[in-house]
Amino acid sequence: MTSWKRKHLLGLDELSKEEIELILETASSFKEVSFRDIKKVPALRGKTVVTLFFEPSTRTRISFELAAKRLSADTLNIAVQASSTTKGETLLDTAKNIEAMNVDAMVVRHSLSGAPFILAQGLQCSVINAGDGCREHPTQALLDMFTLKEKLGHIEGLKVALVGDILHSRVARSNIWGLTKLGAKVTVCGPATLMPRGIESMGVKINYDLKEVLRNSDAVIALRLQKERQQDKFLPSLREYSRLFGINQAKLQEATSHLIVMHPGPTNRGVELSAEVADGKQSVILDQVTNGVAVRMAVLYLVLGAKGE
Repeated sequence: MTSWKRKHLLGLDELSKEEIELILETASSFKEVSFRDIKKVPALRGKTVVTLFFEPSTRTRISFELAAKRLSADTLNIAVQASSTTKGETLLDTAKNIEAMNVDAMVVRHSLSGAPFILAQGLQCSVINAGDGCREHPTQALLDMFTLKEKLGHIEGLKVALVGDILHSRVARSNIWGLTKLGAKVTVCGPATLMPRGIESMGVKINYDLKEVLRNSDAVIALRLQKERQQDKFLPSLREYSRLFGINQAKLQEATSHLIVMHPGPTNRGVELSAEVADGKQSVILDQVTNGVAVRMAVLYLVLGAKGE
């Protein structure tokens, strides 16, 4: 079995198939902890985990904090709006001052691509990427893959569609890296204006016909429109986007009966997914949220507690 030797988790681009599988296997063993009466194991007792989020987050931040606490680690959430970065202090200086208090890991979300890499090069503690710009969101992709395997039994050979704002989506990039390494066949679908140039080089197919994509997929991951990252007009209107690429019950009639619908959240209801699809029997969105805690427990444990095991 592959042993874990990495100090940081910065992206799935750099991980091997075996390392990704190890994280998923470890998450599987941790999932039952969240269903115990006492939701705790002593695996990281005495360790300190800091969440340093420079962008808004609900699911990811809380999920990491819960994961750390269920492993018995101490946690600290830094309110960036009240930190010294607002006074001109650099990201690295802020992080170094936090590290000087003898923390063991820093979970970082930042609007600039590559920010976690800068910290990993300048800090002694472990750095975990919780989303950097438009580049990667590794733990989201890991929990997506965990959910796929849990619901469909395997990943190799699965046909998975990523639908929506591919251009600005760090979730899409991480999922493409991870899913293709595990043998899934990935199709991307969305407006041509929101499709990165040369994305085929990542091993995916492009298809602009959503109904055809739904007919030929085992799972679809609807992506949030990243309006906060769009500096130009990429779409004529949200209504037009929803008409062509929003998933509703009528379009799901074209899909296979076993198709599952996923979304990394937060969901723009009526845009990427209709309410009836988001809450419907084919939706596994809340399962993704549940699985996020187990996956992040696995990441924290491997990075901090299981080196060489």
